[in-house]
Amino acid sequence: MAEGDRSPGASIEVEVLRYRPEQDSEPFYQSFTVPYAEDLSVLQALQHIKDDLDSTLSFRWSCRMAICGSCGLMINGIPKLGCRTFLREYYPGRVRVGPLNHFPIERDLVVDIEDFVGKLEKIHPYIIPREPRTLDQGEYLQTPRQLQRYLQFSNCINCTLCYAACPQYGLDPAFLGPGITALLHRYNADSRDGGQAKRAAIMHAEDGVWGCTAVSYCSEVCPKAVDPANAINQNKMASAMDYFLRFVKPGGARK
Repeated sequence: MAEGDRSPGASIEVEVLRYRPEQDSEPFYQSFTVPYAEDLSVLQALQHIKDDLDSTLSFRWSCRMAICGSCGLMINGIPKLGCRTFLREYYPGRVRVGPLNHFPIERDLVVDIEDFVGKLEKIHPYIIPREPRTLDQGEYLQTPRQLQRYLQFSNCINCTLCYAACPQYGLDPAFLGPGITALLHRYNADSRDGGQAKRAAIMHAEDGVWGCTAVSYCSEVCPKAVDPANAINQNKMASAMDYFLRFVKPGGARK
């Protein structure tokens, strides 16, 4: 079929990585022929395979609107959300779909993100008030300028695409990683938060921001333009300032 032909009955080949630990000794790719339409996403192609071709296929999804972050996949070797990646981007060629890199495979396209969740819990991903405040005192006020300091980094949806793109995390799973650092920065930069000291040890550690080798591919694949590489760079500077201020400022590092 010539490129650009969108006639009824068109189809596209979708290769999907399969791995069922109870029966497979190692992962392998299985090919399926899926009906093609310009408005069909890769996620919808997987749903067609599961509903009509092979009900044993396993993958994660939820909102189908690039909000939940559940459908992260390796699509033709690039970390992407299945719901916002369309078959028309590859037609009439083949689409190869695999689980996200650098995570253990549980089954087919489902990966184990326990390491990511554990790191997320360690950074205290919530506002820790600078001082107690009663309901009678009202809400914590914030100016638009203060909001802009962290707003971009609050858009993270925990899709872990940046971890699949990060070569350092692939080499050293102890590395804090891009997404978690972006969220750490989101709270540290919030004028209402007073938990910077609780997160400092994690940020300053060898496996914290200093583990980053500045490839910046994490920011390229981020579906929400969070720019985790920028968060890492800002925190490297903050970490360096904390270190040097210990020698020049009475009382130690920045508060």
